[in-house]
Amino acid sequence: MSSEVVLDIETQNTFEEAGAYDHTLLKISVIGVYFYETDEYICYEEAELPKLWKRLETAGRIIGYNTKGFDYNVMNVYYAGDFQTFPSLDLLEVIAKSLGFRVKLDDVAHATLGHGKTAHGLQAVEWWKQGKIQEIKDYCLSDVKVTKEVYEFGKKYGIIRYYDRLGVLHEVPVDFKEKVEAAPNINLTMGF
Repeated sequence: MSSEVVLDIETQNTFEEAGAYDHTLLKISVIGVYFYETDEYICYEEAELPKLWKRLETAGRIIGYNTKGFDYNVMNVYYAGDFQTFPSLDLLEVIAKSLGFRVKLDDVAHATLGHGKTAHGLQAVEWWKQGKIQEIKDYCLSDVKVTKEVYEFGKKYGIIRYYDRLGVLHEVPVDFKEKVEAAPNINLTMGF
């Protein structure tokens, strides 16, 4: 049974609202997670994050889309350690390395899976302002599901697809298979 985890975060605010491109100024509204080990989708609100940290510390690998460029930087504000050191697979990083440029998850999902995201991150920030927490959770978990499906497709077939700006379909080779790394078991949430 795999101990991999797929995750995505949503924030309460944007860089524009924060007044600077500084991840430490962003606040998490929710983190959506899929646990392969238990085959469950769970959303954690800001106050519940310590429960999630315990589970991530024992994960075999964390999978996401732009996790190293965005999610981890925001999550590290709330965490005593550094998520950048965790065993990870950032799908965007692999795809961009193969292509030489970045593509949106929605473009990859539509071309690869035939369906995409249900909204966008800016909408989630608006929902936060309106107190629509369930809508944020639903959207976040749908992003987790799409990310999981793209990951599984790429892992199985060794490719993903995307549409370019002219609507032309392209196929890109990817390697999403787990690399064997000796990573120390991390536990920063235990009391001493």
